[in-house]
Amino acid sequence: MIETTAALEDACRALAKSEYVTIDTEFLRETTFWPQLCLIQMASPDVEVIVDPLAPGIDLAPFFALMADSSVIKVFHAARQDIEIVFHLGNLIPHPIFDTQVAAMVCGFGDSVSYDQLVQKIKGVPLDKSSRFTDWSRRPLSEKQLDYALADVTHLRDVYLKLKAQLKKEGRAEWLTEEMAILESRETYDLHPDDAWQRLKMRLRKPQELAIMQYVTAWREREARARNVPRSRVLKDDAIYEIAQQQPKDIEALGRLRTIPKGWERSSSGAAIIEAVNIALALPKSEMPHVQRHNHAPDGAAAAVELLKVLLRLTAEKHGVAAKVIANSEDLDKIANEGEKAEVAALSGWRRDLFGETALKLIGGGVALRFVDKKVEAVEL
Repeated sequence: MIETTAALEDACRALAKSEYVTIDTEFLRETTFWPQLCLIQMASPDVEVIVDPLAPGIDLAPFFALMADSSVIKVFHAARQDIEIVFHLGNLIPHPIFDTQVAAMVCGFGDSVSYDQLVQKIKGVPLDKSSRFTDWSRRPLSEKQLDYALADVTHLRDVYLKLKAQLKKEGRAEWLTEEMAILESRETYDLHPDDAWQRLKMRLRKPQELAIMQYVTAWREREARARNVPRSRVLKDDAIYEIAQQQPKDIEALGRLRTIPKGWERSSSGAAIIEAVNIALALPKSEMPHVQRHNHAPDGAAAAVELLKVLLRLTAEKHGVAAKVIANSEDLDKIANEGEKAEVAALSGWRRDLFGETALKLIGGGVALRFVDKKVEAVEL
């Protein structure tokens, strides 16, 4: 393993000479808010390295410089968590990137295909996953563990080249570019605490309840980040919902809630929650958050959604693209209810060409589905 800054500089200098670098990270986050980076694996056609970010005195600046080098394509599989780590530690988004999981969906390998499944399908090589649950923070790591870690980037080279060639052959390279733009956006990783409430399931509807949920969730987000502990260690989601519904204005009322541990209401955290509740309740109603009310679905909309699901599956099978990449259930609901006015990805770009136009014709009566020779097909009327 690379354990010094000088060795890391040499490795990154060699990797930067290549057109692409495959990257993976091993980390722990069960007991922390921020993932603890424990290992970095990288490979180019000629270089294979494992970096120990926990080595005393090592500076990861050369690694971050490589991540920012726009002349080198950074190849990940299921990139989001790896990029989140780079963003948190290096305050940058790797660019340009190629996510083989997304590329595999565009190339028809199924929804959210795993790395070992992809290696098996493309290379015919079964991966030894016995080291999957390793505590990567422990040292020393065994040769078996290091071999397992390195395999996550060495096979990825062949997977990348295969998918890249298939995308080019089928004229779908631009499809992937649209998806990578989302992964390269800072907004994907830089969640503001005031917006954290939107990640919770929307069980509540009243503006006052939503305001309390927003302020209490923002407090929890800041507290979890400051203490570097999981959000649930600070306050569980169920407690936030109960606080929003019961609206306790003092510590006595807070202590009566079922989800609050006995005596916890008298802590500094309890005082902070009471303050958040009272600030939220003091807001003018116009400044309280509102959940957008959907217009009443027209008669037959549910049946229309079912037809759209059939059309989506037909389209996915015909073009060899994972249905999940083209549209999701919410997209189909909106198309059935709002038609052309639906603001969904399925009605823009390549998705519209592939599916969206036909979907609009289907709900508009211009396309029919029929059953022929034990198969369903779409026909224009």
